Amino acid sequence: MTAGGPIGLDPFGEAVYRAMLLHPDLDTGGLAGHLDSTEAEVGHALDRLADLALTRPTSCGTRWRAVNPERGLAALLAHQEAEEARRQREAERSRAAMAGLIAEYASIHAPGADGQRGIEMLSSLDQVRDRLIQLASDATAEVLSFAPGGPQPAPVMEASRALDQETLERGVRMRTVYQDSVRNDPATVQYARWLHGLGGAVRTTPTLPLRMIVVDNATAIVPIDPDDPRKGAVLLQSPGVVAALRALFDQVWEHARPLGEKSPQRDPHGLTGQERELLRLLADGLTDERAGQRLGVSLRTVRRMMADLMVRMDARSRFQAGIQVAALGWLEAAEDAPA
Repeated sequence: MTAGGPIGLDPFGEAVYRAMLLHPDLDTGGLAGHLDSTEAEVGHALDRLADLALTRPTSCGTRWRAVNPERGLAALLAHQEAEEARRQREAERSRAAMAGLIAEYASIHAPGADGQRGIEMLSSLDQVRDRLIQLASDATAEVLSFAPGGPQPAPVMEASRALDQETLERGVRMRTVYQDSVRNDPATVQYARWLHGLGGAVRTTPTLPLRMIVVDNATAIVPIDPDDPRKGAVLLQSPGVVAALRALFDQVWEHARPLGEKSPQRDPHGLTGQERELLRLLADGLTDERAGQRLGVSLRTVRRMMADLMVRMDARSRFQAGIQVAALGWLEAAEDAPA
């Protein structure tokens, strides 16, 4: 059998399902004859259809009938959406765990461990900037970046402009992930489009696990404390650690949205990624202010988003909104959905 299509059926399985809908009186042998196939092939297709809950046994138990496609395909789609949500949740947990391990690794090798192979402590922001300039200037293949914190300060973007242009013009590939909140900041959007015009690739995602730069799959810089970049950073050249950071970047990049997409994608409940992430952060016990920091938006924006969500839920209080979120299943995508 060939690989399954969008609804989990290969072409022959779909043909069997269609034949059962159009000719409900056909048994396995009749289906094989109708499709110019063998009973064994039809049997395999029927097994797959049963796994997908698209067929049910008849009352006599010796034959199968096709389930109404409106109900059967709707249930199948719901199952696939739940499975995709579960995979995304697992990926988010992997990212968070990886980020935590990296931060712990950096803190263990705090100043005084500089002699350790593959580690360089950068204890001030000036040292971090100088090292980043050197790494970008020496890059030969690729520079990957996470840029959390929402809209980027104009002086920082202006200071980076010449170096980014020189790096891209040398043929170095640049990929950057910002937070979704930058889409509302004209200056950051303009800079990102300028990067794109020079060949850089820019995407956004609701939250980012940490600030990070990976150069040529050989060197990475991450903050010692992801919550306080003023404490400095650690430069890592251990192949295993750099490979893990690259894998973390690839996971986030795969699910991030290209900046050119104007309208936010919504899940089956009508939530944008940013709205869903806000609900998850608040459900995890974060304050409005802390949730805003994670999303890269202001406290005022968080409260505006929640007010809009409460209107959509017809909730009069945060407590009632929490009950409604559970009742509507809006966060089932963030929990362990059944496989």
